[in-house]
Amino acid sequence: MPQTPHHRPTAKRIRNFARKMRREPTDAEAAMWRLLRDRRFQFVKFRRQAPFQSFILDFVCFEKRIVIEIDGGQHADSERDTTREAVLMTEGFRIARYWNNDVLQRPSSVLEDILAKLAEL
Repeated sequence: MPQTPHHRPTAKRIRNFARKMRREPTDAEAAMWRLLRDRRFQFVKFRRQAPFQSFILDFVCFEKRIVIEIDGGQHADSERDTTREAVLMTEGFRIARYWNNDVLQRPSSVLEDILAKLAEL
């Protein structure tokens, strides 16, 4: 059975910025990646800083259609994030959003929440 492509082509500018973000992760993104990489979490394949349309997704599993966003205070009540979430939901994604300090201070709670969201799929 042929597989549908994970994502559509994105602009070179977006791809280059995603590469830069992979090279220079925040502390919280680096901590989350250590937990998710190499199918370490429930054998689910996540990609990090993945370009999708005009967005860069912090962590995404295209197979399960779930996006994990790790945010700092600048994202509180962000209208841009609301628009982005609407677009991603239209594309069939579920979005799980966590604060930097939760990832750094309570990683097991974050992973439990992600596990619950994966079980809902």
